[in-house]
Amino acid sequence: MKSGKIVTYLLLILGSVIMLFPFIWMVSTSLKPPMDIFTLNIIPENLTFDNFIRVFEESLFLKWFLNSILVALITTISVLFFDTLVGYIIAKFSFVGRSILFILILSTLMVPTEMLIIPWYMMSSDLGWTDSYWGILFPGLMTGFGVFLMKQYMEQIPDDLLNAARIDGMNEFSIFFKIAVPQVWPAMSALGIFTFLSNWNAFLWPLIVIESPELRTLPVGLSFFSSGEAESQWHLIMTGATISVIPLIIVFIFLQRHIIKGITLTGMK
Repeated sequence: MKSGKIVTYLLLILGSVIMLFPFIWMVSTSLKPPMDIFTLNIIPENLTFDNFIRVFEESLFLKWFLNSILVALITTISVLFFDTLVGYIIAKFSFVGRSILFILILSTLMVPTEMLIIPWYMMSSDLGWTDSYWGILFPGLMTGFGVFLMKQYMEQIPDDLLNAARIDGMNEFSIFFKIAVPQVWPAMSALGIFTFLSNWNAFLWPLIVIESPELRTLPVGLSFFSSGEAESQWHLIMTGATISVIPLIIVFIFLQRHIIKGITLTGMK
């Protein structure tokens, strides 16, 4: 083996260890009693599963978990439908102001999320959406990035294929669902995965718009263990974080091929 490959493999192994160490430490801490959490042992000396029981008994953890799943699924389905549809319309239909509309959509990618918090909250307050599921959901139901990505892929579909379907009598929605969508399914898979992950980990907006404990999402709910007059309960925080990672691991195990392809596609586009 060439020395260059040896160095490459050593760097990859080192990078993997650095990336995995926080995750391993998190899992290890979740299995330690409170008095052992600051010990440097990766393998717990006093292994315990009491932290997992306490997380469910002392908080609304299961409710927060279900809230996160609900929010992530709804926003993902909405983004896949609306962003793909808008991308199809912009790519395949000619109408006045199409280029301006696309530029305006792209311009939203340049605005940091933190700058949108105030107008989002004012809008939610005026419409009575604060402290509700809809209040959490509405900012993420469509994304400028998704429209851009799907528009780029819709442009690759031959116009002759769509025109042939129109000649055969298919309506536009049938053309969209039966011809256009199957052609861009890899891009939709990547967009769906990224959308699910980003909404599963969302913290700032749910923290601001939600007041009721039973409506918290999982990232916001975990902050419950580090708030109040008592000191942070790191063993419970790590336990909750360990449980919250499980859906992401499942998504990666079953969809890692699409994740890798998605990263490649978005990079190429």
